Amino acid sequence: MDAPVTEGSLAAAAPARRKLLAEFELLLVVLIWGANFTFIKFCLEEIPAYTFAALRFSLASICLVALAWHREGPPRIPRDAYPRLIALGIVGNTLYQALFMIGLSRTSVANVAIMVGCSPVLVALLGALTGIERLTRPVAIGALLAFSGITLVVSVHGPEFSTRTLTGDIAVFCASFCWAAYTLGLRGVGGEIPNLWLTALTTIAGVPGLILLGWGHLGDVHWGALSTRAWWSLAYTTLLALVLAYALWNASVRLVGSGKTAIFGAGVPVVAMFLAWPLLGEQPRLVQLIGAACIVGGVLTARRMEQPVEG
Repeated sequence: MDAPVTEGSLAAAAPARRKLLAEFELLLVVLIWGANFTFIKFCLEEIPAYTFAALRFSLASICLVALAWHREGPPRIPRDAYPRLIALGIVGNTLYQALFMIGLSRTSVANVAIMVGCSPVLVALLGALTGIERLTRPVAIGALLAFSGITLVVSVHGPEFSTRTLTGDIAVFCASFCWAAYTLGLRGVGGEIPNLWLTALTTIAGVPGLILLGWGHLGDVHWGALSTRAWWSLAYTTLLALVLAYALWNASVRLVGSGKTAIFGAGVPVVAMFLAWPLLGEQPRLVQLIGAACIVGGVLTARRMEQPVEG
């Protein structure tokens, strides 16, 4: 005989359903960011890197403020929260973007993928060391599985760590550290700040530094000569990869935790790999498919609930 449905059971099921929805939203983020590499490449063929970053973050800030005002009303942010939000914006947007661009120009794409793949491990370890989030066995195992999978996915392109790529490798690793700190920092922001305003304000905080970096190359862009593909790619990288994806990512961190959210991000190279098959003719090899399976296994493992690892 079925158990009766009560208000208490419905209330208990609501958080579980919301977390499941958050995981589906994270899968959407992975799909958006996986395709984003191609659209960024299209933009960088016609727009200098730092100018491109400054432009898309400036446009995204305007869109996020308009969306937050429409959905959540005027901002009601505690004054003592602003320093933390500004710091998060600088670390997660200005420093991350600057270091990532430096790394991308001074090391191989394969090396970049491996360094970025460290993020789930860094989030798990930093969260445990700082006490922001407990390190559970599923998250620890999932992070290691995901990192191993990324290593296999990019192994075909031959990562090479040498003195020639050292500067770029260090820059990308520092960028991954910044992203890990940003993700963990979101977890510590009080729940009284609505998610869209949280996303908007941290994005705005990252804009001034990016404008300073890109200002010198502004005159190099021939705006009237930009192709239709470049404009559509700019729209994708701004509206989907920043406005929508950042809002979903930030909401997930606050709901399901920074460790699990970061591990989902390990799926981005997998999406990029499979999209490169029809778009660029790069057929994945067996070792890459094994790596993809490891990443999926890491995400599924991290979803399990278990007691924290005993030290």
